[in-house]
Amino acid sequence: MLCAAYPDLCTLFSVEFGDGVLAVEPGALLSSAEDLKRLGFDRLGMVTAVDYGEQFEIVVRLHAPEHHAAVFLKCRVPRSEPRVPSLTALWPGADWHERETYDLFGIVFEGHPDLRRIMLPDDWRGHPLRKDYEDPHVLPRPDYI
Repeated sequence: MLCAAYPDLCTLFSVEFGDGVLAVEPGALLSSAEDLKRLGFDRLGMVTAVDYGEQFEIVVRLHAPEHHAAVFLKCRVPRSEPRVPSLTALWPGADWHERETYDLFGIVFEGHPDLRRIMLPDDWRGHPLRKDYEDPHVLPRPDYI
């Protein structure tokens, strides 16, 4: 189904833990999400991010209950410009997921209706799930982790 909809992108599909994975450029995130929603992936499961050092990876999990399928929609953004379009217009439930990702990673979701911290106080400095986050009250991880 996905390769029929994305013949040029089919080589970008893979499977992780039984779910399809579609890796797109940040500029294609919103249009890919719209396409997937039209194909039946109409339930948003989550929005989160992974810190890979020089880049962040935005991870969106979508479900297609009618097809008993799920797909991870992923895109990487540079650490220097962590911005992607908001998916709240497609799935209002993305609101709090995007706010959490903003709060903890500093990813900016352009077009979000109310992008502000959701877990930490408004005056909190930094984003604690970034690998470069430093807090004098937090014990550093041992090297073996």
